[in-house]
Amino acid sequence: MRALLLSLALIASLPLAHADNFYMEGAQYQAIEPPAPTNAAPGKVEVVELFWYGCPHCFHFEPTLSKWLASKPANVDFKRVPAVLNPGWVTHARAYYVAEQLGVLDKIHEPLFEAIHLKNQRLNTEDELAAFFAAHGVPEDEFRAAFNSFEVHMQLRQAAQLGKAYQATGVPAIVVNGKYLVSSSMAGGYPEMIAVVEHLVAQEASAAKP
Repeated sequence: MRALLLSLALIASLPLAHADNFYMEGAQYQAIEPPAPTNAAPGKVEVVELFWYGCPHCFHFEPTLSKWLASKPANVDFKRVPAVLNPGWVTHARAYYVAEQLGVLDKIHEPLFEAIHLKNQRLNTEDELAAFFAAHGVPEDEFRAAFNSFEVHMQLRQAAQLGKAYQATGVPAIVVNGKYLVSSSMAGGYPEMIAVVEHLVAQEASAAKP
């Protein structure tokens, strides 16, 4: 009986004894080789979310991500990148950059997700998106000018290049400092994704210290 109790005590202590090694490359996250370029502010760890408005998983991940963003570590430099992993995603990526360029991302981001996934609006064309933006206070001529602008076109090219550099095959995905890619399938769920990201952020911050 005493031997059994000692064995149980030992097993119970293992997660604590090995807490620093709980998240492992190739298990809960994957390394990006070679690392992708980053653009973090000095002293910050860059965290990038890859997403697509048409993705139901991205829609369901959004509340978990938003909650984390409200209390994320101060050293996190967070960015969103609309994924352009296939041609069908380009229009929604363009919509994101239009909203960003016009300074209305806070009015458009969540409502666009909800329109697609709760109201069954496809919003896959310039005309459909023009009407959607107009319903949220953006004049149609301003929307169309931004939608077809050179700046947005270049941002789409950069997003496509980043998707390749990140070696992403699906969304939602989070990239930490251009070195590590985290997905819900590898991490085990949405809250688990955040836990892995925080682990990697702490790891990167520690490695950067002199």
